[in-house]
Amino acid sequence: MKNIIFAALFVCGFFATPAFAASLEVQTVTDGVYAIVGPHEQRNATNLANNATLGFVVTDEGVLLVDPGGSYKGAAAVEAAIRSVTDQPVKIVINTGGQDHRWLGNGYFKERGAHIISSAAAFEDQKTRTNDHFFLLTQLMGKEALEGTQPVHADQTFESALDLTFGGRRFEIRHAGPAHTLGDAYVWMPDARVVFTGDIVFTGRMLGIGPARNTQRWISVFEAVAALDPKYVIPGHGHVTTLAQAKAETYDYLVFLRTEISKILEAGGPIEEAIKIDQSAFRHLAVFDEISKRNAQNVYMQMEFE
Repeated sequence: MKNIIFAALFVCGFFATPAFAASLEVQTVTDGVYAIVGPHEQRNATNLANNATLGFVVTDEGVLLVDPGGSYKGAAAVEAAIRSVTDQPVKIVINTGGQDHRWLGNGYFKERGAHIISSAAAFEDQKTRTNDHFFLLTQLMGKEALEGTQPVHADQTFESALDLTFGGRRFEIRHAGPAHTLGDAYVWMPDARVVFTGDIVFTGRMLGIGPARNTQRWISVFEAVAALDPKYVIPGHGHVTTLAQAKAETYDYLVFLRTEISKILEAGGPIEEAIKIDQSAFRHLAVFDEISKRNAQNVYMQMEFE
């Protein structure tokens, strides 16, 4: 294992190391388990669509990677981040959902022999939204940054549950229902009490009401994650955290939106009232100004038809 230069940084009780790849920070979680933390900013040519948190596990048989990054070049940056920790090759890639940063780096690792896994729902979501992803990324990043990116999908899918043992570590992969996207899944390591949540959990930045448009189910999926009682939560966005912080910044926000908008709907109020609800309790989260009103609007439109 390569030497890691430890930065003088301590976040939520977990030591972090500086990035050796553009915009990425490698964070040590526990024995053999790491998070790769991308920035909260919009996708761009600098972050290569890696504006999310990914993760990996180092074993004697190779590396298991949770989410490959949002582009071919983004996946190369992810591999460079992994190389700051180990020379072991990436053997397994798990896609936790249908967002670009959860799967568009698949092609890079597939070329290098990795076996790719996703839920069946994520597989279908990725296929359905491929053109949308490429259109958006071309606008945000430009063709040069997106060069080499191809829509490569999973070799293996599962409906709701898949258990595997790799390198002596056990991984329980679960799709409990739609959350941010239709196929979101989490990866539970019972021996280490680590859960990789993908876009089920946002910390440090405000979540977006994603394409699944089903906040009620998102709440129930979060509850399935919480029932594991994890010691370490590797979120889809943000640094490694605790269940308490994950609840405060994802679950509590979803419940808040639904509670406040339910009051408006019961009183027959228009969507303009939803947009004006006081969300200041969550103002500390990144991208609050850009996304909070749109979240309220989307939840109002969803709940109108429940």
